[in-house]
Amino acid sequence: NCLRYKMAFPSNEVSESTQTFVSESRAQEIPELLKYHEDRYDGVVVEIENEQQQYNDAARFTSSLKASLSQWTRQGKKGVWIKVPIEQAKLLPALIQEGFWYHHAEASYVMLAYWIPSKSRPACTIPANASHQVGIAAFVFNAQGEVLVVQEKYGPYKDSGLWKMPTGRIEQGECINKGAVREVKEETGIDTEFLEVLGFRDGHNAAFGKSDLLFVCMLKSLSSEILIEDTEISAAKWMAMEEFVAQPKNQQSKLLKDMVDVCVARFEGRYKGFSPIFHIPTNSTKPRSVFYCNALADSKAELE
Repeated sequence: NCLRYKMAFPSNEVSESTQTFVSESRAQEIPELLKYHEDRYDGVVVEIENEQQQYNDAARFTSSLKASLSQWTRQGKKGVWIKVPIEQAKLLPALIQEGFWYHHAEASYVMLAYWIPSKSRPACTIPANASHQVGIAAFVFNAQGEVLVVQEKYGPYKDSGLWKMPTGRIEQGECINKGAVREVKEETGIDTEFLEVLGFRDGHNAAFGKSDLLFVCMLKSLSSEILIEDTEISAAKWMAMEEFVAQPKNQQSKLLKDMVDVCVARFEGRYKGFSPIFHIPTNSTKPRSVFYCNALADSKAELE
């Protein structure tokens, strides 16, 4: 094409036009690299944005993706993460075609991953998606020594007759102590003060095959009037400790019995749980963390 273009005009008149033409042609041939930032593990992260023209054409995106993978390979990068908003779902087939796989998804995006192997690191070390879900069971007591109990409207104990501790899931970015207080308030309307983590149950093959951590927490009531959340709970009440313990299911199930026994032992002062210690991170942009532990003994004799 360049040769035919040059022959149509005298050479002394077309040099600048020819250079412009060749420059534009080469620009069209060289794909634009994807915008990315590096992570802390020698990998790269691409966050696709809706307003970027680069992502509005699947063919153009595919060319950019291939060129970017080639560059990252030459640079010795390891893992590649690409975050695709739901509005750009049309790009997913191109990513899958290049060897990316689904890592996880949220309401507004899908995260895909890719591993660039090398002789020194042939095996993929990209971590799997979150393996556990986290929940709480709230042992709430009042000044009269009664326990706050509920009956489920849905779930494994629906229509079982069991009056159980309020339970619920911890949300992303939420500490266990805050989540326990929130769940009790949402389900029963009772205000509480978090005291301790008494223990936790580690289970497996829960929802969608995930493992499950359930933290049994002790809370003190700060109010008494119950207002149930009727979309989740069919009933709630204050129950005498002895009646709560004596329920058949709490005696027949080894797991429930162990949980109830620990709660009662703590209430009677025969057991000590894990209290929260709050830590402010050195990086002020991060939320504070919580460390749960027993009180430290002043001497070895106190531990014996």
